[in-house]
Amino acid sequence: MDTRKPRVIAGSRTAFFGYTVQQHDISGKKWLVVGAPLETNGHQQTGDVYKCPVTDGNCTKLNLGRVTLSNVSERKDNMRLGLSLATNPKDNSFLACSPLWSHECGSSYYTTGMCSRVNSNFRFSKTVAPALQRCQTYMDIVIVLDGSNSIYPWVEVQHFLINILKKFYIGPGQIQVGVVQYGEDAVHEFHLNDYRSVKDVVEAASHIEQRGGTETRTAFGIEFARSEAFQKGGRKGAKKVMIVITDGESHDSPDLEKVIQQSERDNVTRYAVAVLGYYNRRGINPETFLNEIKYIASDPDDKHFFNVTDEAALKDIVDALGDRIFSLEGTNKNETSFGLEMSQTGFSSHVVEDGILLGAVGAYDWNGAVLKETNGGKVIPHRESYLKEFPEELKNHGAYLGYTVTSVVSSRQGRVYVAGAPRFNHTGKVILFTMHSNRSLTIHQALRGEQIGSYFGSEITSVDIDGDGVTDVLLVGAPMYFSEGRERGKVYVYDLRQSRFVYSGTLRDSHSYQNARFGSSIASVRDLNQDSYSDVVVGAPLEDGHRGAIYVFHGCRGSILKTPKQRIAASELAPGLQYFGCSIHGQLDLNEDGLVDLAVGTLGNAVILWSRPVVQINASLRFEPAKINIFHRDCKRSGRDATCLAAFLCFTPVFLAPHFQTTTVGIRYNATMDERRYTPRAHLDEGGDRFANRAVLLSSGQEHCERINFHVLDTADYVKPVTFLVEYSLEEPDHGPMLDDGWPTTLRVSVPFWNGCNEDEHCVPDLVLDARSDLPTAMEYCQRVLRRPAQDCSAYTLSFDAAVFIVESMRRRVAVEAALENRGENAYGAVLNVSQSANLQFASLIQREEADGSIECANEERSLHRRVCNVSYPFFRAKAKVAFRLDFEFSKSVFLHHLEIQLAAGSDSDEQDSTKGDNTALLRFHLKYEADVLFTRSSSLSHYEVKPNSSLERYDGLGPPFSCIFKVRIEGSQGGE
Repeated sequence: MDTRKPRVIAGSRTAFFGYTVQQHDISGKKWLVVGAPLETNGHQQTGDVYKCPVTDGNCTKLNLGRVTLSNVSERKDNMRLGLSLATNPKDNSFLACSPLWSHECGSSYYTTGMCSRVNSNFRFSKTVAPALQRCQTYMDIVIVLDGSNSIYPWVEVQHFLINILKKFYIGPGQIQVGVVQYGEDAVHEFHLNDYRSVKDVVEAASHIEQRGGTETRTAFGIEFARSEAFQKGGRKGAKKVMIVITDGESHDSPDLEKVIQQSERDNVTRYAVAVLGYYNRRGINPETFLNEIKYIASDPDDKHFFNVTDEAALKDIVDALGDRIFSLEGTNKNETSFGLEMSQTGFSSHVVEDGILLGAVGAYDWNGAVLKETNGGKVIPHRESYLKEFPEELKNHGAYLGYTVTSVVSSRQGRVYVAGAPRFNHTGKVILFTMHSNRSLTIHQALRGEQIGSYFGSEITSVDIDGDGVTDVLLVGAPMYFSEGRERGKVYVYDLRQSRFVYSGTLRDSHSYQNARFGSSIASVRDLNQDSYSDVVVGAPLEDGHRGAIYVFHGCRGSILKTPKQRIAASELAPGLQYFGCSIHGQLDLNEDGLVDLAVGTLGNAVILWSRPVVQINASLRFEPAKINIFHRDCKRSGRDATCLAAFLCFTPVFLAPHFQTTTVGIRYNATMDERRYTPRAHLDEGGDRFANRAVLLSSGQEHCERINFHVLDTADYVKPVTFLVEYSLEEPDHGPMLDDGWPTTLRVSVPFWNGCNEDEHCVPDLVLDARSDLPTAMEYCQRVLRRPAQDCSAYTLSFDAAVFIVESMRRRVAVEAALENRGENAYGAVLNVSQSANLQFASLIQREEADGSIECANEERSLHRRVCNVSYPFFRAKAKVAFRLDFEFSKSVFLHHLEIQLAAGSDSDEQDSTKGDNTALLRFHLKYEADVLFTRSSSLSHYEVKPNSSLERYDGLGPPFSCIFKVRIEGSQGGE
């Protein structure tokens, strides 16, 4: 995503413009639909939705906050319109929901929620409110007043009428009131649908005048109300209530039976009030009158019959009559109506093929539910449908099921709905289910959160990675996941395997030390990096001190890469952005460049991030000639003979999006020769360095080649090839296209040395080794050292058991003259292995000056009796010969009667077995050592004088004692005493 030139569409921060964002397409023109749930309309904070063209950002309010539901006493203030948005890609319509929309029912306000469907042209089409139930106060009440002459004073009747009207909850969807006055005749004072508020009805009632009459035709008045008053303005399904107020027996009482039967047939509930003022003033027994009034009232009498002493006492029954009427509210109770009273339907929304899924977090005592609106009606699952995963004993926890809703598609089960309940058991839960028309559910799988308070399941997104119509991955957000002392957030990844979702890891943010709420929003986005796999963008709106950030994760085969490929912080885009990433949507190409772009919501802004085209750079490298021929020096460089070559470095850019097939892209490459060697063997002709750094402009789909001239001077290593490392990148990485991060941006190619062998380049050497020692044989020793004639020497040699070599007494070393010749082709990696017996120590190797090659022996610390010598490294040329001398010293600590020296030549090349017999020279001698014997003596007295004429009388007088020492010493290399 390009972060240098975002388009920031500004709106009201106080309205929280940007809380939700959706991309929209109308006949090729691109828009953003932006929710502002705190927007005001007039004096009410209804919330609203804006349409914003992506070209200029001049947004227009759709005024959906003015949409009303007919026949409902609605309350729009704080209804949070725009808190959830859902688009329908099939017809480019969208749904905007007001989950806190409420309506008045009697003395209560029910927050059932409401959504508005808007077509592709931003025109309101219909309201969606599946949780809306008729109020129990949905009544049509007709008051039938006796206006005959006997009613007196009329003002008391008016007061009663006004007081009882003030008790009624008059308004759309609640109570309607009509008034009929009768005497000899009957008239409509006003119809049921004439007035829609208590104020207006009371005002109208205050102007009702007594019409008078000498007869009281009560049966006629009741029939008139039944047949006409309930028809003019009456509503289908409304409970019909009639209140009859009279002060005397009817003049048409024979008709009452039929009239009452017809009222019963029409389900008209009748309240009858007997005013006894006329009877009491004249002292008349009212029993017959009271019986008639009781007959008019519905059964039982104790609930529907009233009597007062006079007109002034009517005020005393206002409260009781009102309470009796409103006790009707409980007669049609059922679980659904009460369970959805505070449902907040539309807290989340999701469009499916056959309708709309709506999350209702407040349904069923805040455990929540998912409702479905279809063209054929609505589906509201029973409370019992959820008990398998939401048991009764946890009903007081307030699971908030429906906090978010979506769906997945599997090859076996088809479309399966998904809903989150982030407060279930305090750790959160996600259920996967199908919904049936009989209001039941089949729950296929449940995913559970692991940490208390993490809000696992507050955000859910399904991802079809490869676009085959089957869901591959389900992502579940836990934005309040606490770790390392921070509210970091976490996104769980579940892969679809055989119709079940299996946990496969988590998505990770790169700034884990922050309070981020990573996972507050998750969006599946169509292929941002143009690799044919869908991608995912995750919002972390609290990162960087509530400025916010989003993370881009690329799809791969079958799943999502767990490490983000890009982090986009609000601070990179524009100053002052807050809560960036609270909402994300990316399904459309907004600027007609063939790439899907991203819309991101912030507090008071909607931000458009443009996708950048992705390019793959195919690089190749070839050499002319294909190999380095060190035997043919064809140029001079720096006054020295050299082998010259040319490298042809070719680049072909391939843009992954078809729209960019005529685009150019600038790259810069750096070519390095022998990058792993301290001293390179190859050098550029230009400058003599090992590096080439150049900028190149490439055209899409066209190969461009660069020629790099270089040369190779004499070197000791002709075996390992010369490597070329080419690294390339965009010349302007912050603008225009970007490199495919999964495509190589380095190229390493080696150019080998020609080995100088046949066309098949298979070298077959023929090594020949010859060696001889300077130790004399017994015959040579006899003739040269003892200087005896040949005849005597023959007899001398016969005195030994076998052919022996003589080691002279003064010899300290033995020398070996050797020569190694290659009579075949070049021998690469030629070596000479030298080993000797334990009575010898390697002293030196001296190469003869006339040699065609070189030989060097490395010090071998691990073995005193073995040496490996390299012969003319890296190769021993064909027809070459090297002569040398090896010197060995006799050991002073090891004495053996034999001597052994072995020389073995070999190479890495393949020598034929038939010629390997002369690759080894073994010198093994039986030894005789020349003895150089020295006999010496010494005495403790040099002389002693014995006097003449002396005689020995005692032994102790013999004279002083003395000692004489005789020594035999063998001189020479093996000498000793």
